[in-house]
Amino acid sequence: MGDITAAAAAAAASGPPTLTKETNLFMQIVVNPDGTVTRPEVPLVPASEVAGGGVISRDVPLDASAGTYLRLYLPSPSPAAPAATASKLPVVLYFHGGGFVILSPATVFYHGHCEAMATAVPAIVASLEYRLAPEHRLPAAYEDAAAAVAWLRDGAPGDPWVAAHGDLSRCFLMGSSSGGNMAFFAALRTGGLDLGPATVRGVLLHQPYLGGVDRTPSEAGSVDDAMLPLEANDRLWSLALPLGADRDHEFCNPVKAMAPEALAGLPPRCLVTGNLDDPLIDRHREFARWLQDRGSVEVVVKTDVAGFHASELFVPEIAEVLFAAMREFVSTGDDA
Repeated sequence: MGDITAAAAAAAASGPPTLTKETNLFMQIVVNPDGTVTRPEVPLVPASEVAGGGVISRDVPLDASAGTYLRLYLPSPSPAAPAATASKLPVVLYFHGGGFVILSPATVFYHGHCEAMATAVPAIVASLEYRLAPEHRLPAAYEDAAAAVAWLRDGAPGDPWVAAHGDLSRCFLMGSSSGGNMAFFAALRTGGLDLGPATVRGVLLHQPYLGGVDRTPSEAGSVDDAMLPLEANDRLWSLALPLGADRDHEFCNPVKAMAPEALAGLPPRCLVTGNLDDPLIDRHREFARWLQDRGSVEVVVKTDVAGFHASELFVPEIAEVLFAAMREFVSTGDDA
């Protein structure tokens, strides 16, 4: 992986293209007098059952009353291709980032990221459209994530793509940023659930969105960060957390607020990944140590990768480093 890491470091050195603190999407969120927000416009793309880049996608309703759905991604070979794959694919339930406040599976860069992920792992990827804060503060997103986990049991076995090409005995929960936070809390609930015929083998937490009342050094130095400036970080948590909660609430700072026995529900294996220039990197390392010291799961830690927060969405070389870590983690789980 050395050559890939070097390429990622070179690409990351230039920072996110044309992005500054002032043009940052999070800085464009407008809080309205009624407590709602006006979100910046970001291009959306529809699902397509016409293969593009070797991947087809379609939307599956989850909860009509909540407006949630899953966007499924299937790499080739697919129903549109003449040849069928001999081996079934793992199923990755994915939660996108956006500070719990913005973005969607249909957001152009998350859609493209999931297409690339489905091909690179390879896997069937199911990306969740969940309710956003502050109109739906936490734990609303966790409730939607739990419904998506339940879909692995109740809906996935009858889905034609999963039935033909997926291996529900190899399911994984994954999230990036706020989605990484969601994947952790969704994973905590799997221990007491019978998800048969599905089995959650592991959870993949990429740069999970965490915080705390006291600043870490990497947070304190992020005032002018282009992707996650400190002001935006503070604003997002103020919009996402339950009213009256501070940033030592367990939704934000599980290391400080959560009892060790709460980790009993985690799947047997956990991957924590992070990027060196991410303002949250100190949190990621602290969180990974906490899991290793307090939990009973195998924890794989890769927090020394070059890049800024969410760089895998914009720098292909950094995305490939993440996909390589995913492939290794998922394939090792095959032996379990």
